[in-house]
Amino acid sequence: MSNYKIGTKCVQSGWTPKNGEARVLPIFQSTTFKYEDSDQMGRLFDLEESGYFYTRLQNPTNDCVAAKICDLEGGYAAMLLSSGQAANFYAMFNICNAGDHIVSASTIYGGTFNLFGVTLKKLGIECTFVDPDASEEEINAAFRPNTKALFAETIANPALVVLDVEKFANIAHSHGVPLIVDNTFPTPINLRPIEWGADIVIHSTTKYMDGHATSVGGCIVDSGNFDWDKYADKYPGLTTPDESYHGIVYTEKFGKGAFITKATVQLMRDLGSIPSPFNCFLLNIGLETLHLRVKQHCENAAKVAEYLNNNENVAWVNHAGLPDNKYYSLAQKYMKNGTCGVISFGLKGGRDAAKKFMDNLKLAAIVTHVADARTCVLHPASHTHRQLTDEQLVEAGVQPDLIRFSVGIEDVSDIIADIEQALEKTFA
Repeated sequence: MSNYKIGTKCVQSGWTPKNGEARVLPIFQSTTFKYEDSDQMGRLFDLEESGYFYTRLQNPTNDCVAAKICDLEGGYAAMLLSSGQAANFYAMFNICNAGDHIVSASTIYGGTFNLFGVTLKKLGIECTFVDPDASEEEINAAFRPNTKALFAETIANPALVVLDVEKFANIAHSHGVPLIVDNTFPTPINLRPIEWGADIVIHSTTKYMDGHATSVGGCIVDSGNFDWDKYADKYPGLTTPDESYHGIVYTEKFGKGAFITKATVQLMRDLGSIPSPFNCFLLNIGLETLHLRVKQHCENAAKVAEYLNNNENVAWVNHAGLPDNKYYSLAQKYMKNGTCGVISFGLKGGRDAAKKFMDNLKLAAIVTHVADARTCVLHPASHTHRQLTDEQLVEAGVQPDLIRFSVGIEDVSDIIADIEQALEKTFA
């Protein structure tokens, strides 16, 4: 549906029923699929034919939803996974082996920071973290001959750093590696990173895409633009025979679909981080209203940020829509329609005041989640990032007093009233 606007794609893309078929995407709640010809089943296992035979590898419901997200991002191919963390892991492990190295922005989500800095290290893959605001020269210095990818979040969680996607794409390509970005917070409604040079886009679909806190999930979208064969020695997993599939060379057999095909038939085959068809069905329902909800999230967040910015008990506010924000110009360049519904701020009473404020909220809930229809709040230093040292917190852009406030789509006057009464009680 490349000729349609993104709102139409949210509603219509992915599933095109034929005459007499269900208008709504069906749930193919089956582990396996029947064939009457043994040879055909063999050809499916040899990747000589396309088709469904086991849901761990492919499922019609899942594939339709992946196709919708791929269309929204303007990619070539996509796959769904059981979580955003699984998507991050698969994207890296699909091109990295023991002894390899990656470069990542330091301001990424705490769980991803731990995945790259600790867990991948146990597998022999090292990561160097860089300040996304650093100069190109400084970031270039982090690269090594064995570097395989550059990673960043388009809007960092929870630091809300806005990535200069073009700068990062130019750096990555100058070293012959792909730029992999997590685009969870802006969603393709506000930013399509592939149009700015990103090669692979990741989502935690758990957030705005699902939108209702019902289903954990992830997605990888490949642009199909990175030339793996040009750097064949660097990416042997894609450019040399895979003996586990009868010597198939993915770039030769699948062209622009090589990356997603390998991640599906090799990594998903062996690691199995598949989402359930029912969760994908729920995700698709969320996607149908994504363009409407994101707009409301952004409008509400802008009003909440303005209110906080004018409150005497608030020490600072971080929202890229504020003209005095450090990232205002980047946000205007990449996200003219708004950034996301998440803002952060600190209170003059510091960490203790932050906790007291959160306990006084009535409408907004303290949850380990972000970016759904309901307003929610979190203190990252005490919750999502508590595994990090104070030094790592600073490196990740998380101040001890930082309150992550995910503005929902309720009436904004009620959200502001809740904040107001909580502040009054905190500073009484």
